[in-house]
Amino acid sequence: MHFVPNITFGHPVVESLRKQLGQDPFFDMHMMVSRPEQWVKPMAVAGANQYTFHLEATENPGALIKDIRENGMKVGLAIKPGTTVEYLAPWANQIDMALVMTVEPGFGGQKFMEDMMPKVHWLRTQFPSLDIEVDGGVGPDTIHRCAEAGANMIVSGSAIMKSEDPRSVINMLRNVCSEAAQKRSLDR
Repeated sequence: MHFVPNITFGHPVVESLRKQLGQDPFFDMHMMVSRPEQWVKPMAVAGANQYTFHLEATENPGALIKDIRENGMKVGLAIKPGTTVEYLAPWANQIDMALVMTVEPGFGGQKFMEDMMPKVHWLRTQFPSLDIEVDGGVGPDTIHRCAEAGANMIVSGSAIMKSEDPRSVINMLRNVCSEAAQKRSLDR
């Protein structure tokens, strides 16, 4: 298990974006770092709205969740592909969002791991009102599986950035998720 000690887009970037863009944008910081505890306060001060840390990167998730809340941010909890979803379950009622990684964390452009969808489905079944995010290899070819499994928050990098028409890709991803969420609420 290895996370980097440094940050690519750190709190100075968040602070700068917040000044430029105002209070409207929602900044969810996905912290793929080895000591997530040390960045809570700087990210809160910089203007982050949600602090998402990896369950595998901390020895005391409960204390970290409490610290994030006390610093005025929402809490996201991420798990890598090799981590069972049951490991996240005890914390699910204390967090705002669960992130199921659909690639190994590290770099963009990796292939979507469809075998992570049962984790998403299990979380949606057990915790119907929880925000569930997927990150890694998500685009027009894979979005339907994510949405049907229960994901309602999507991270998509390469599929949008490498597209001829990024806006249409974003709209398509959003629409597929909205339709799946509406269908789920009708099926209840």
